Amino acid sequence: MPLNSYYTLGRTGLRVSRLALGTMTFGTEWGWGAEEDTARQMFNTYVDAGGNFIDTADLYTNGTSETWLGKFIKERNLRDKIAIATKFSYNVEPGNPNAGGNGRKNIMRAVEGSLKRLGTDYIDLYILHTWDKVTPAEEVMRTLDDLVSAGKVRHIGLSDVPAWYAARAQTIAEYRNYEPISALQLEYSLAERNIEREFITLGQQLGMGTMVWSPLASGLLSGKYKPSEGGFSGEGRLDATRDVDNPAFQKVNDRNWKIVSELETVAKELGRSMAQVAVNWTVNRPGIASVIVGASKLSQLEDNIKALDFDIPSELSNRLESVSKLESQFPYSFFDAEIQGMIHGGATVGDKPDGYQSGVLINSAGGGVS
Repeated sequence: MPLNSYYTLGRTGLRVSRLALGTMTFGTEWGWGAEEDTARQMFNTYVDAGGNFIDTADLYTNGTSETWLGKFIKERNLRDKIAIATKFSYNVEPGNPNAGGNGRKNIMRAVEGSLKRLGTDYIDLYILHTWDKVTPAEEVMRTLDDLVSAGKVRHIGLSDVPAWYAARAQTIAEYRNYEPISALQLEYSLAERNIEREFITLGQQLGMGTMVWSPLASGLLSGKYKPSEGGFSGEGRLDATRDVDNPAFQKVNDRNWKIVSELETVAKELGRSMAQVAVNWTVNRPGIASVIVGASKLSQLEDNIKALDFDIPSELSNRLESVSKLESQFPYSFFDAEIQGMIHGGATVGDKPDGYQSGVLINSAGGGVS
């Protein structure tokens, strides 16, 4: 599956690469990341390999990420080829409550800032970055629909929201004929699989493609930290953020260390890097539309792109599945096989096979068979 194999995002006609280029590392304002020349090299490498989907946010590196991305796209005259995803929510003016959040006032302010920094007159995918626990979904969806109607935004998405909020927002869009949500952007990796409980099925049922961030668990699965080499050490993001309260960086625990150990063993058996195996596993999970890969060094990005070049044998995939599986929790434990068997009287009740719709089986030639 090469990088220039494109899939439509959610229920849209927007064709995007299975790997998206993450640009949170474009800039060094946060104490880690890439200088401009290195960021440009990564951008060019990704595009030259066939990639067309690039993710950023107004917050990233205090706006540098958007500015550099817009500059790189302009240098190569690629605006019509590249699908840009950017995000809003986070406050850029301490003390001003309306300079952040998901209210109409901030969304209108934020989109103008992103358009200016990106040097474009439209954004392909505009994403609510994080639920603010305040703004009604009705206000968010009406505002985003207005931006689509104004031609400033092509498609819309949600990131880091509760499943109920995403479902309500999509239902509002359907009921009021607003622009529907095309994408859910969520964390997912061998070390963080909680979206399997609700979000994967939610996206599949309501037409929202799942974009994955942090497939390497903030670097934990990248190969920088190997149990065979004595433990947790290195110069990666996890080291730079040890004292940060952001839960996205709190990855070091006994469970995850067992996952890292098994990943290292599987990678050796495959003759692949740990990062490649971790990204490959994530890309090929059910319901995943695109996986965001970011890097601070060109060699890291080149390695990640190669994650599409191989298949993981089922025996090795099962080992990764087993070591990283989620613990059963209420109410999800009631959806497992044993209790479902009690509901269905012991009969096997599964999903309909591909092509089976409304009692009609569609054969390979396209004809209907009753």
